[in-house]
Amino acid sequence: MKKIRVLCVDDSALVRSLMSEIINGQPDMEVVATAPDPLIARDLVKQHNPDVLTLDVEMPRMDGLDFLERLMRLRPMPVVMVSSLTERNSDVTMRALELGAVDFVTKPKLGLRDGLLEYSDMIADKIRAAAHSRPRRRPTDQAGPRQRLSHTTFSTTEKLIMIGSSTGGTEAIRQVLEPLPANSPAIMITQHMPAGFTRSFVQRLDGLCAVEVHEAEDGQRVLPGHVYLAPGGVAHMKLARSGANYVVKLDYSEPVNRHRPSVDVLFHSAAQVAGKNAIGVILTGMGKDGAQGMLAMRQAGALTFAQDEASCVVFGMPREALLIGAAEQAVPLDEMSERILKSAGAYGHRV
Repeated sequence: MKKIRVLCVDDSALVRSLMSEIINGQPDMEVVATAPDPLIARDLVKQHNPDVLTLDVEMPRMDGLDFLERLMRLRPMPVVMVSSLTERNSDVTMRALELGAVDFVTKPKLGLRDGLLEYSDMIADKIRAAAHSRPRRRPTDQAGPRQRLSHTTFSTTEKLIMIGSSTGGTEAIRQVLEPLPANSPAIMITQHMPAGFTRSFVQRLDGLCAVEVHEAEDGQRVLPGHVYLAPGGVAHMKLARSGANYVVKLDYSEPVNRHRPSVDVLFHSAAQVAGKNAIGVILTGMGKDGAQGMLAMRQAGALTFAQDEASCVVFGMPREALLIGAAEQAVPLDEMSERILKSAGAYGHRV
């Protein structure tokens, strides 16, 4: 069996040692080299040609973001960021995902050794997903915002859009939301994300989009022109009714499919509460979370779409939804916004 070859870049000797212990303990991967800073890493990339690179955010001699940007421009490869959970680092991590990093791992605040070792399975899963991903660098310096879609009329105001995603999903979500007009139907999103990072993601999206983007709160009314993102690592998000209104319900129960929030939880609630008024969308991600919930949505009369393989960073979740007949169609990412709006009964034109 060919092993996944990993290069670990971190200025902490302890983290380099722990990452090596975790990775070398897996039967299908190995650390081929470690580096204390990006300048040494640059030479090691040329020497070892690794399959995946794990990269610290804050390092001496060259910032992790600067190195990532150069790497993705000159030699695109799968990168998993390793970040401490701070407000600044959550902003930096979101920027790293924009630049082309596949995913990220959060360093525990206390008990670094025990904490990282507890994350062994998660770290290994993220490296496996990265090794099979299609890393893409966002051409931020060549292209401006995506062309916005303008729709002045909707055949109904009852439609709701449910989106689920995981690995690669932060950029996929941005690409879906950025073209939408301010009068779009209400959107609820579950993206697999640890606690502490959702707020930075919401702020970034809200600054880019015509729709208003919120970190979801329990009891919040679900309104057209607004997007509600499940709070990462904290609670599942469900659709519920309060009288004649749709509202957000946060559920603090145990993880589902190893995730909290879980896409399946959101989709099952949409099937039960909205039925044919919902539209289900499953984007790039590892695993199968969301497939059964989307099947329930389709059986309840909802229209359902999966991102196509060619545009996914990781095709796992969309593949599962297509295999079991939960998703009716596979749609390229750059066509998803328009497909959603047409399905919601929108009339209008591109501006």
